[in-house]
Amino acid sequence: MTMATISDDEKKHASLPEAVMLEDKVSESLDSPGWTVEEETRVRRKLDRQLVPMVTLLYLLCFLDRINIGNARIQGMAEDLNLIGNRFNIATSIFYVVYLFVEVPSNILLKRVGPRFYIPGLVVGFGIVSIGTAFVNTYEQLVGVRVLLGIFEGGTFPGIAFFLSSFYKREELYFRIGIYVAAASIAGAFGGLLAAGFSQIPDWGVAGARLHTWRNIFFFEGVITVLAGLVAPIILPQSPESSTYLTERERWIAAERVRLEHKAHSHEKVEMKHIKRAVSNINNYICAGGFFFINVTVQGLSVFLPTILREIGYESLTAQYYSVPVYVAASLIAIGIAWVSDKTRMRGIYLAAFALLGITGFALLRWGSGNGLKYAAVYLCAVGAFPGGPGFLSWGINNAAGPAVRAVSSGYIVSLGTAGGILAIWAYIPSDAPAFPQGHSINFASQVVVLFLALLGMAYCMWENRVRARGGRDSRLVGLTEEEKSALGYRHPDFRYMV
Repeated sequence: MTMATISDDEKKHASLPEAVMLEDKVSESLDSPGWTVEEETRVRRKLDRQLVPMVTLLYLLCFLDRINIGNARIQGMAEDLNLIGNRFNIATSIFYVVYLFVEVPSNILLKRVGPRFYIPGLVVGFGIVSIGTAFVNTYEQLVGVRVLLGIFEGGTFPGIAFFLSSFYKREELYFRIGIYVAAASIAGAFGGLLAAGFSQIPDWGVAGARLHTWRNIFFFEGVITVLAGLVAPIILPQSPESSTYLTERERWIAAERVRLEHKAHSHEKVEMKHIKRAVSNINNYICAGGFFFINVTVQGLSVFLPTILREIGYESLTAQYYSVPVYVAASLIAIGIAWVSDKTRMRGIYLAAFALLGITGFALLRWGSGNGLKYAAVYLCAVGAFPGGPGFLSWGINNAAGPAVRAVSSGYIVSLGTAGGILAIWAYIPSDAPAFPQGHSINFASQVVVLFLALLGMAYCMWENRVRARGGRDSRLVGLTEEEKSALGYRHPDFRYMV
């Protein structure tokens, strides 16, 4: 995979530490980097080739194993497991309940043991669970495997986000997070194609454990996931200092450039003070709220898009195929806007702009008529919503200082935001079919709230930056040692929020 870079902005800000992000201020301290811009660019490109394709594949499989239940539903699973009434919604939402309680503890554990084997271990775990789902025979068994899936998948998304933040500076981060989170929409595209293909495999297996149609979807996608998880530790490094893709000097540059920006050692352990600092950050609440309402749409579309398309008028197999271009468009736009956002070093304005697309799309689904119009509206919904997840998450990580605080913040934002997936599951219920007025209305309102939170986040960050620029937070430094000052993180008067 050829990775794009953000060379102009990254050259401009190559020597700026995170706690001194004043637009025209260049550090002249003893911490000035001892390498050239060209060397740093070469290191970053090598890291891109080593990290981004693999974590993108892992998250694609993570999301695929999560949403394939939606594809399986319209391929006979609902009938075979007697998923009457709201049983499907219950089985799906229990995953998110477990998921949101796992995220923060998982990131704390990840910070302690390291990512090289921990993240791939989670991947192998949820791959095995997916294989096991192919053999369930009752509704109760389905609920059980969804609980297990939540345990293993809960740490993957925030874990990968924190992992990348340990290798990249904050003006580089959204683009990389945007690429791997775009795997969610790519998973939707591949999910439709793979489901259509695997469901056509003839009945096979041993007596009492025959696999067919929807069971094939879980089994083969699970096998692919396990294989990818076993390969991942060969490629992923434990830290910048241990990357085998870099020379000794390049490893030093990779580690030092992040240390200089965050003004903290990458190996600091998570302590209670870091947890308190993460949960008391107002920007984190704004980003978590935005992530919550974005998730209402992203998770809802991911699970129910095949059903929505079927209810619009497309047959089961056709609905699988028609979901593919929607996800492809959403993934390309999400990656593109992440690149632009990093290049301009702005977050909120793009989140607000794309929320308008989501608002328009759900308005058309709710109050429009005609299959063609509604199918076009689905594009607006997906394109408007999918950039929001990585946008709000990277915004929160950008405005958290220190590896330990970032580890907690990323898990905390995703944990609160994941609760939106629970609401998403109950937005589309069988009694609301075929028009789903309740589901579309909930998503319309969610996108309106996303717009408000994006604007609120911009206003708060600009206000706080102005207060600090005129010395309004200087009192926080009184009586502190140099070490205590550097430990203030985002509360340091010289720290500037990314808007």
